[in-house]
Formats: sequence, structure tokens, C-alpha cells
Amino acid sequence: MIRLFTALLFFALVQFAPRALAEVTPPDELVKTVTLETLEIVSKDKDIQAGNVEKIIGLVEAKVLPHFNFDSMTALAMGVNWRKAMPDHKARLTKEFKTLLVRTYASAIASYRDEKFEFLPLRAKPTDTDVTVNVRVLKSGRQPIAIDYDMEKTATGWKCYNMYVAGVSLVLNYRTEFANEVRKSGIDGLIAVMEKKNKQLEAGTK
Repeated sequence: MIRLFTALLFFALVQFAPRALAEVTPPDELVKTVTLETLEIVSKDKDIQAGNVEKIIGLVEAKVLPHFNFDSMTALAMGVNWRKAMPDHKARLTKEFKTLLVRTYASAIASYRDEKFEFLPLRAKPTDTDVTVNVRVLKSGRQPIAIDYDMEKTATGWKCYNMYVAGVSLVLNYRTEFANEVRKSGIDGLIAVMEKKNKQLEAGTK
């Protein structure tokens, strides 16, 4: 179940790969086109399917990261504690959270096995700058799984700042864990825990 959930989160991430003129492309069209293009690459790349970590991380960094607002995502994950953080803390938290997500999802890329996707019509007005894009993952013998993306239109294009997999928020899922750690050992303690976890994930992929 954990492996399936992680894999679905990867599918969520790859849907925001860079695309020419993405800032003027409707968000639902961007999601659909880039998802299909990116997963086609994954399905044909034997190194990625074999679990080549360096290549997988390179794919994530090149295709995924430019279309996520990690400042907003980290702020959401931190909740009220974000306001207590100093600028240096915020920068370090964002860096470690970003690294944590990259390392977590890199392990799911090789698990892609020709799942199909249903792209639902966008329920938004042309003038909206904050929308939710709805996608369903279809796999034989299983109920469709919802992946929903909260996206905002910025000066550099549409950015994802939160997503839900089967109704569970990727970002808010970390809030309790982060809050507990801040309560126990402060923001510096949380950063230390995140750094340690990222080093463990890095060591485990070598």
C-alpha cells in the first residue's frame, strides 16, 4: 500500500514538467500533455525502469521542480510555525523539504507500469488564477484513484502549491509531523531531523 501511494505521488509530480510557453497554456491542457509525454519517456527508458538513481533524480529535477512553488508548499506544511521562523530558517526548511520530496518520489519512478489516466474537464473561468485540476489514475482491477492539484497562475506560469492523492494532501500530510518536532526541539531541531532523513535517503540510494 505504501509503495502504491508513493508511486501515485510520483505520477502527480511528473505532470508538471516544463513546456514551452507553459505560462499561457491552460492548466488542464498542460497537465494532460506533459503527463503523457513524460510517462512515455519513463516507459521507454530502461535505465529509469532499472532504478538508476542518478538518472531518476536528474529527471525529477529537470522535469518537475520548475513547476512547483516550494516556498508555498513548505509554508503550508509548517502551518503557524512558518511565521515563527527566521528568514534563514525558512530558506533551510524549504531546501530540506524540497530535497525530501525529490528523494521520496525518485524511488517511485521505476514502479510505473502503464497505468492509464483520465483527465477531467477543468471547472474554472478563463480569468481564474487559482484552480484545481482533477485527474484519475486507472488500473485494471482497482478503483480509480483521484489526484487533484491546486495550482496558481504566476508571472512565470502555472505553479502547483498543493496536491491531493485519494483525498490526502501531500503538503498537509507533513504538518502534524513537523509541528510535533517543533514542539519537541524547536525549528532548529526540525531542520536537523530533515537533514538527517535526507542523508539517510541519499545513502540508501547509493
